[in-house]
Amino acid sequence: MISVTILTKNSQRHIQKVLDAVKPFDEIIVVDTGSTDETINIVKQFPSVRLYERPFAGFGPTHNEASSLASHDWILSIDSDEVLTDALRNEILALSLDPTCVYSFWRKNYYRNRHIKGCGWFPDRVVRLYNKTKTSFSNALVHESIATDGLQVISLAAPALHYPYERVADFLVKMNAYTTLYAEQQPRKKSSIPRAVGHALFAFIKSYFLQRGFLLGADGIEIAWFNMNCALYKYAKR
Repeated sequence: MISVTILTKNSQRHIQKVLDAVKPFDEIIVVDTGSTDETINIVKQFPSVRLYERPFAGFGPTHNEASSLASHDWILSIDSDEVLTDALRNEILALSLDPTCVYSFWRKNYYRNRHIKGCGWFPDRVVRLYNKTKTSFSNALVHESIATDGLQVISLAAPALHYPYERVADFLVKMNAYTTLYAEQQPRKKSSIPRAVGHALFAFIKSYFLQRGFLLGADGIEIAWFNMNCALYKYAKR
């Protein structure tokens, strides 16, 4: 049996679709870290969902806290802006789960309702199904991942639909939050403005040219700009 875990904070835009897509699973756990919008009220409309409210301790530690609340050993961790397709849900439910394996799926990333196939957003595969007695998330505050050392990674065929940003304002909010967390978790070695600018310029060139963002028109420019600024502030804040 599989427990689904979801972290939320001000996730009202997509949480209804996210929860609808995982209804067939044995257990659904939502850990909210301070929503001020309608997220909690929407979650409470799902009587089978177990809702917990916790302070945010960083993404990795909070994911691990969510898994500790689960009744089952198998954890499917999804984000509050990821919607499982019917094909992916059925593929997962049909698995003969092996504790020596972890399972990944790929994501169709959308910006302004457009599937983005450039700027490093495609292909995008993430490990999200694991046995908590064998592995866990890293303790990273941001850019956390499930440890796969000594485990076989099985790639599932079907995708999830991922809606991380819908407008420039979403970029700005996440950029500020994520770059602050990144700076906090780095060793206290002081960075420099020239180094930050260098990383930012390379991020733009990589996203826009090497990863074909120029084929996406205005969307490609905006995403490359976002990647550039993330790189800039990750180092400037240190």
